[in-house]
Amino acid sequence: MRNPEWSKFIALLHKEVVPATGCTEPIAVSLATAHATRALGAKPERIEVRLSGNLLKNGMGVGVPGTGLTGMDIAAAVGALGGDPDKGLDVLSGLTPEQAEDGRRMLREGRVTVAVAEGVPLLYAEVAVEGGGHRARAVLEDEHSNVTLIERDGREIFSRVATGAEGGPAQDAWPLTIAKIHAFATTADFADIAFILEAARLNEAAAVEGLAHEYGLRVGRTIDENIRKRLMSDDVATTAVKWTAAASDARMDGAMIAVMSNSGSGNQGITCTMPVVAFARWGKADDETLARALIMSHLTSIHVKHGLGRLSALCGATVAAMASSCGIVMLLGGGLEEIERAIRNMVGTLAGMICDGAKTGCAMKVASAVGAAVRSAMLAMDGICATCRQGIVEDDIELCLANLARLGSDGMVETDRVILDIMVSKQNHPTPEADSER
Repeated sequence: MRNPEWSKFIALLHKEVVPATGCTEPIAVSLATAHATRALGAKPERIEVRLSGNLLKNGMGVGVPGTGLTGMDIAAAVGALGGDPDKGLDVLSGLTPEQAEDGRRMLREGRVTVAVAEGVPLLYAEVAVEGGGHRARAVLEDEHSNVTLIERDGREIFSRVATGAEGGPAQDAWPLTIAKIHAFATTADFADIAFILEAARLNEAAAVEGLAHEYGLRVGRTIDENIRKRLMSDDVATTAVKWTAAASDARMDGAMIAVMSNSGSGNQGITCTMPVVAFARWGKADDETLARALIMSHLTSIHVKHGLGRLSALCGATVAAMASSCGIVMLLGGGLEEIERAIRNMVGTLAGMICDGAKTGCAMKVASAVGAAVRSAMLAMDGICATCRQGIVEDDIELCLANLARLGSDGMVETDRVILDIMVSKQNHPTPEADSER
């Protein structure tokens, strides 16, 4: 008989591990705009976007699929002109070149405005569209696909309680611990968890795309070239970094490909997946073994992000890499003890890596985090780990993760404010490189 808690685990996975085309911050804006446009019932003549500072920060510098541009304004424009709100985070998967050009024209004509909204949740997007003498509005908050309000000409069409609101779903007792995740990953029926293999399929395809073309900073492709030059070793650890970085290269540069996301982030979904896939391919693991390691990785990332929050000044790639380290440990034959060692090693290594927004440079952060994840797993398998005498690490693994969450949320509030201030000031004084992206 299935453990009754496991149904909650499976529901969490289906909710948080979903396909996404494009970086989820601009995609959230595209989705809100698509909903508002549907309510308007006409092609928008003007679009007004108001965003939380964190959402703006995380989407300013990343490519929007199919457009060749970066920014929340183009995300809103193509969401209105070619977005399908029924597809969720895949809202732009059907965007045509003609719709993308129409979106670029809207920007050139100054018909899209973006501003910071004050006193709103960390993840918040409000989009108003006007056309045909009517006005419609959509609000999205707390989660990247969580639309909480749609209205037309001031009349409410749809509303629901935000997930972070008092008494909302986020207030339910949290079911996960590392020990419970491990028990589920190792003993659940394979038929109940085989769906996670789709993450491997999608994210492997993204890695292949990233290696085949010159996306972004070409981090994965450069590693591949240096392997051929014999400057780097062609081993499983390097492959894990190469594949993960290559998928991130493609995604962050706006490639029109879907990846399997985790906790609202495609990069985190990639980083939860590809290091585990690399070690599984190296060890010739069968599908069931790979699925169990991926479940360990993805659920661990969901668990840690729950405490940390979806948007913070702490780089989410470090959380996902920590999770992938747990999956790698399983593939190397380790158990719960070794998994906890790997987590402590990651908390003691990359706890302070900041998030300064989504951008092509994220592939370098992903590469750094995955390298640390591999080392953490290997040290853990040798019985080595950071202890409670070192930094924020604790022997109690849940307390260790709580310390990380406290650092990333409470402890980095001022860091987050300074990062946003720097990035917004750069928007006011664009560099030649930024101009060329337009």
